[in-house]
Amino acid sequence: MEQLVFSFQSPQEKDPTDAIEGLKYIENYISEKEQNELLKQVDNQPWRNDLKRRVQHYGFMYDYKARKVTPDMRIGHLPEWLKTLGQKLHRDGYVPSNPDQVIINEYEPGQGITSHIDCEPCFADTIVSLSLGSGCIMDFTYKHDKTQKIPVWLAPRSIVVLKDEARYKWLHSIPARKVDVWKGQSYPRQRRVSLTFREVKLMPSSRAVSSQSIPVTKRF
Repeated sequence: MEQLVFSFQSPQEKDPTDAIEGLKYIENYISEKEQNELLKQVDNQPWRNDLKRRVQHYGFMYDYKARKVTPDMRIGHLPEWLKTLGQKLHRDGYVPSNPDQVIINEYEPGQGITSHIDCEPCFADTIVSLSLGSGCIMDFTYKHDKTQKIPVWLAPRSIVVLKDEARYKWLHSIPARKVDVWKGQSYPRQRRVSLTFREVKLMPSSRAVSSQSIPVTKRF
């Protein structure tokens, strides 16, 4: 039986991210050793199973259905292993300040995420995602013309930075499939774990909103 060859090197052609203002893609942002240590840290933590894929939240919870983050959704400071990586992103100039919220997503082969823009009222201008374990293609679709779609290969240990137009005018998604074809070459997916770093823009808590909306009856 023919053996599949798992190769995660992207072809050396013109960077497709040049077409999207505010999008940066950096390969080999961390070492193999750092990747393995991060995966161990991730797998030592509890997973949430309220989505089709497993997730972990740090810093603040995020309400996917209501698309909001409020002060009462804070769950504490980032653990040291995520705080250190967030500080590195800040030192290297990819984020304007240290991130205070991280969501970790696990994608098994065949899993993806629908086309979306990260909650604008919830998070600041710059979002960074680090890929661990396996590569995949992320599709970027222009929100004012859905026929404009640009695929970007995300290699393991790479980061993708979304800011400005990449953050607000382009939707991003990961197609649900088991094999990606990039520049004529097939890349079978394995387990992929993404670490997404963001800075929260706090919205009023639901309790505060409800109390503010109660009319005050004047007594004479």
